[in-house]
Amino acid sequence: MTISELQKEYRDALSPIYGDGEAKSITKLVLEKELELNPTHLTFERFRILTQPQIHNLRTILERLLKHEPVQYILGEADFYGLKFKVNSSVLIPRPETEELVEWAIVQANGGKGVGLSILDIGTGTGCIPIALSKTLSLASIAACDISEEALAVARENNECNAAQVKFFELDILNELLPANGYDLIVSNPPYIGQNERGNLEAHVLDFEPHLALFVPGEDVLIFYKAIAKKALTALKNDGVLLFEINAAKGAEVVNLLRDLNYKDIELRKDLSGKDRMVKAIK
Repeated sequence: MTISELQKEYRDALSPIYGDGEAKSITKLVLEKELELNPTHLTFERFRILTQPQIHNLRTILERLLKHEPVQYILGEADFYGLKFKVNSSVLIPRPETEELVEWAIVQANGGKGVGLSILDIGTGTGCIPIALSKTLSLASIAACDISEEALAVARENNECNAAQVKFFELDILNELLPANGYDLIVSNPPYIGQNERGNLEAHVLDFEPHLALFVPGEDVLIFYKAIAKKALTALKNDGVLLFEINAAKGAEVVNLLRDLNYKDIELRKDLSGKDRMVKAIK
């Protein structure tokens, strides 16, 4: 069997589930990683004969994909902001929309190297937000926290692999105070899905991604925003910036929450898909 024939087998099997475009993208990711080929070599070597172990391995991966397991978990890595991040079932897969949050955070840091700035990411997961910030704002002091020690282990590994300079620590934001270190910027993409919304999630999310990072405990979908916004009032410097990624259906409610806490210059921003996705507020 050639690479080209295996590609067709993948696309034919995956297209009914993922659509033609996504099936093509997944196939490309798998073959490049498993056959250790860059995109150019994958094209030029499409008629190369695969070994039996390679065919067996690739068909095993295909079986997992057909059960809706995310390709990033199967391959153990995901792309974010031009960087590679290790992922496993302890962390959410980084989303493209979150790259827009990173871009906005960099703008708030005046687009420079972050000289003298102190930044905190709450609920860091893979560490994708603070690590991406660290690679751009190389002179900033950047820290990140999470309630999950398993997630922090992944984040620390990603920090080392990407030669970033983020300091990670464990924190339960619902029950513990933030360090009163005078942050210039606090950013967070916390859990924001209600338990009653489980039926709205696709199988590859509900069945494989960590529920601790997806769902709020109880019925209040704003619980993390309330906790972070209140505690950020003591953790931020005057005129410090708070940036949230939000549930697209809760933009107005998050804005009202911040207004009630006397934040100023509150801005709700849409993502590239036109959904309410980010909120900025100034202490």
